[in-house]
Amino acid sequence: MRLLVALLSSFLILVSSLPAAQPNIILFLADDLGYGDLGCFGHPIIKSPNLDAFAKQGVRLTQCYSGSAVCSPSRSALLTGRTPHRNGVYTWIAEGAEVHLRTSEITLPSLLKKAGYSTCHSGKWHLNGLFNNPAQPQPGDHGYDWWMATQNNAGPSHENPNNFVRNGQPVGQMQGYSAPLVVTEAITWLKEKRDASKPFFLAVWTHEPHYPIKSDPKFKALYPDLTDDVQREHHANVTQMDHAFGMLMKELDEQKLTDNTFVFFTSDNGPEGDGIKSPGRGSSGGLRGRKRDLHEGGIRVPGLARWPGRIKPASTSDVPVIGSDLLPTVLGITGVALPKDRVLDGVDMLPALTGTATKLERPQPLFWRLHMAPNAKIAMRVDDWKILANAELTEFELYNQLYNLKDDPQETTDLKDKESQRFHELKGRLLETNAKVEADGPDWWKRLSPNGGKPKGPEEAKKRKKKNEVK
Repeated sequence: MRLLVALLSSFLILVSSLPAAQPNIILFLADDLGYGDLGCFGHPIIKSPNLDAFAKQGVRLTQCYSGSAVCSPSRSALLTGRTPHRNGVYTWIAEGAEVHLRTSEITLPSLLKKAGYSTCHSGKWHLNGLFNNPAQPQPGDHGYDWWMATQNNAGPSHENPNNFVRNGQPVGQMQGYSAPLVVTEAITWLKEKRDASKPFFLAVWTHEPHYPIKSDPKFKALYPDLTDDVQREHHANVTQMDHAFGMLMKELDEQKLTDNTFVFFTSDNGPEGDGIKSPGRGSSGGLRGRKRDLHEGGIRVPGLARWPGRIKPASTSDVPVIGSDLLPTVLGITGVALPKDRVLDGVDMLPALTGTATKLERPQPLFWRLHMAPNAKIAMRVDDWKILANAELTEFELYNQLYNLKDDPQETTDLKDKESQRFHELKGRLLETNAKVEADGPDWWKRLSPNGGKPKGPEEAKKRKKKNEVK
C-alpha cells in the first residue's frame, strides 16, 4: 500500500509539472455592428440571445475600439497588432486596388501556425484588392491552413451568395444565408479538416450586418411590430449573425472544447448610414458619429471575451482596449514570443479582461487615422482625453477638438480652450506619433485615392493595371 501511495504521489507531481495545453483561439468579427446593436449593450428591440448569454459567461468591454472607422484597416490591425497606417492598409480596399496586407507584415495566424496551431479563416477577407490572384497575398499566404472567403461583401447579397472562394477555388452558388454558411464552414473544419492533435486558431468574419443586407424570413418574423421594412431587415440581420454565433458556441460545447478556448467577439467599425432614413439602421448607442467617422460612434464597438477559469463570468471592464491589442494578447495567452523587429501598437489586454488591471500601460497611444472620414480624420486617446484633427494636420487649429471621454462620452463639449495646456501637450504627442507612423509604413496613402485605394487618375490607373498584369 505504501508503495502504491508513493507511486500515485509521484505521478501527481509529474502531471502537475507538465505544461497546460495551449488554449484554442476564436476571433469572431461582425461587420458594421454598432456599439448599441446588441441586447447586452442596451438595444431595446434587437434580439441577440446567443451573444447576450455569452456576455454572461465572460466579460463585456464597454470601451472596446476598432482599429479604424472602416473595414479593411480594422481587420489589418487585428491581425498585425499595428495601427493601419503603419501596416499599410490605410483605407477600405476596392476590388482591383493596389493596397493589400503585405507579406512583410507578421500576422497572428502565421505566428500561431509556426507555434504548432492549426489555422482557419471563414468569411469576409477584405485585405487585398486582387482577391484570389497571385499578384497579391491571399489568406493562405498569411498563415491560414484552410480558408473560405470573399474579397469584400457577400454577393449578390447575404442570400445564396456566389462569390466565395475556398483555398483558391471558387465555391460557386451556395444555398442559405452568409453568416450561417460561414459558421457551417468553420464547424466542418473543426469536425473534419483540422489536425485535432493541435490547438487551433479560427477566425470567423461574418458579412452581417453590412449592406447589401438580406435576412432569413424566420428572423424577420421575430419583428412583427416593425413597420419600417429596412429596419426589420437590419434587425433580423443582426439576429441572423447572432444565430450563427450560437451555432459555433454550441459546436464547442459538443466537442468539449469550450473550457480550453479563448473566444473574442467584436465589430470592425460603427454602424452604416444615418440610422434613420438611409440604409443602415444600426445603433451607435447614443455616441456621436457612425462608420467613416473618428468620433466615438465610428470606432467604439461591442467587445466580448470568454475564457472559462480565467475570465470572470458576467463581468464588465471599462478599460479602453483596441483591435491591435488582440495579437499581443493572444501571443501572451499561448506563450508565443512577440515579434521583436517592429513597433507594435497593441498591448496585452488580458489584465483588463480578467479584472486585474484598471489601466493598461501603452508605449504607443490609442491612435486612428482615416483619409475618407467626412468629419474628424485623425484622433488619439490618452487616458480619458481624446484629441481630433484633420488627417493632413494642415489646418489643425480650425479642425481640432479635445474631449474628456470620462465626463463626456458623447463628445458634446470641446475643451481645447478651457484645457489649453493639455491640448497643446496632446497636440505635440499626436504630431510626433503621426510622424513615426508615417515613417514606418508604405506611402500608398500619398499617391492613391482614399476611395478604396485605387489609382487617382486615368493615366495612373492604366499604369497600375499594366504593372499588375506583368506581375
